[in-house]
Amino acid sequence: MRADLDHAATTPPRPEVLEVLARWLPAANASARHLPGQDARAAVEEARERAAAALGCTPADVVFTSGGTEADNLALKGVVWAARTARRAAGDDAPVHVVTTAVEHAAVREALRWLADRGEVELDVVAPRPDGRVDAADVLDRVRSDTALVSVMGANNETGAVNDVATIGADLRARGVPFHVDSVQCIATLDVDLDAWHADALAVSAHKIGGPQGVGVAVLRRGVDVEPLAHGGGQDRGVRSGTFAVGLVAACAEALTRAVAERAALRARLRDLSDRLAAGVADLDGVHRTGPGDPAHRLASHVHLELDGVDGDALQLALDAAGVAASSGSACSSGAGRGSAVMAAMGRDGTPLRLSLGWTSTADEIDHAVAVLREAVPRLRSGAPVLDLGLRPVAAPAARDGAA
Repeated sequence: MRADLDHAATTPPRPEVLEVLARWLPAANASARHLPGQDARAAVEEARERAAAALGCTPADVVFTSGGTEADNLALKGVVWAARTARRAAGDDAPVHVVTTAVEHAAVREALRWLADRGEVELDVVAPRPDGRVDAADVLDRVRSDTALVSVMGANNETGAVNDVATIGADLRARGVPFHVDSVQCIATLDVDLDAWHADALAVSAHKIGGPQGVGVAVLRRGVDVEPLAHGGGQDRGVRSGTFAVGLVAACAEALTRAVAERAALRARLRDLSDRLAAGVADLDGVHRTGPGDPAHRLASHVHLELDGVDGDALQLALDAAGVAASSGSACSSGAGRGSAVMAAMGRDGTPLRLSLGWTSTADEIDHAVAVLREAVPRLRSGAPVLDLGLRPVAAPAARDGAA
């Protein structure tokens, strides 16, 4: 059998979402004034209202994007450029001060590094604790009177470590400092509350919650100045130009609505499955579970392991051959020949293995993955070639409508 344990990279779309997507493919241009265009625009605005209801904001705060990466970039660069413009108008050409963490997703980390390299940002990067969580006090200690933006992710995409963004956001709101939260990885199982988090900007990606790839949401609170990344027709609130992808937008709203409605039940089910997975490999020599020890401080969907004395490439080949889809680090960088920046920031140098669950995950998949790991890890550590592990390639998985 196969075991899909890489839901943190992408999770299968829900059948109901695919139905909505098909309904609006093809669609007229939502900016056209004729009746088909008006129908398409109505679908976009209905999707905006549904997304806003799911995220706890107003429809005017919702901007549809191509995914989490664009949502992060739009918020970060948009806020920084708006702050720079305002300061230049006052005769101040100094870089703006931004605070972030060393364990952010590459979409945040690299965007801010790019701005810093161009001299537009003075960047303060906060290291995590050994368990991968970021201490709220450490973040707030870096905030200055001239800080233009703080960006801290809701939960880490590799380790699943959950950050105390509510404490950070409350302090920043009192100081009048804009706060950005990347919630891409956590929204499926963590209660995302913009008001409780005091977040001014939020990033969401549909394909992490049973939606299609290529669409997401940037929540940009009204009152926060944002300059656009691209210029054109200004179709979405004047900060994002381009023809609306009506089918993707409607499907994104459907995925969000269902994910939020089913979140509590999914969280409980995945907590049981992830505990089963962690327990199944707990006694393996040289295998350590990373991340916070308190389950309340880690996502129910993630089991992140550090393996001593095991080559990462050989492990990946062995898992693939046995039909286990997993990831070494983040899927956005795992094929790039680089080590995990998150592991390095945590002070760890072993081989990382991220096992992540989603709405289709089953106990059978967990048991299969445990059996494979229990055979593969000791034999790989002993130097046995991958092809001698007795793990045979398997056929591609059949499409599934649900999970047991």
